[in-house]
Amino acid sequence: MNYPCLVLEQFCQTDIHLEITREGLNEYGEPLESVVYDGKCNYQDKARTVLTAEKKLVEITGSALIQGDACPQLPVISGGDAIVRGAKRRILQGTKARNPDGTVNFTEVMLI
Repeated sequence: MNYPCLVLEQFCQTDIHLEITREGLNEYGEPLESVVYDGKCNYQDKARTVLTAEKKLVEITGSALIQGDACPQLPVISGGDAIVRGAKRRILQGTKARNPDGTVNFTEVMLI
């Protein structure tokens, strides 16, 4: 069954460069190489302040919606860096929105 794409290509006009860090070490004890994604996204600026478990304030500055799976090599997005509109931001959280059959409909990346 085909599921409708929730992030349409016509609304993805902003260039984004993601370097998603991978967990673990290689056979030489070095960190694994980052997964790189270059493409288009629907970027929305946000500004809010939240209180984390460590009583630390974090200001979330934006979210990027990417059509499909931005990094099919990894099951989850745990961190990394992004360059959007010339500004370098850190990835706070990544979400892969899945269809009922398990395929990824879109990827959401929260940036700070």
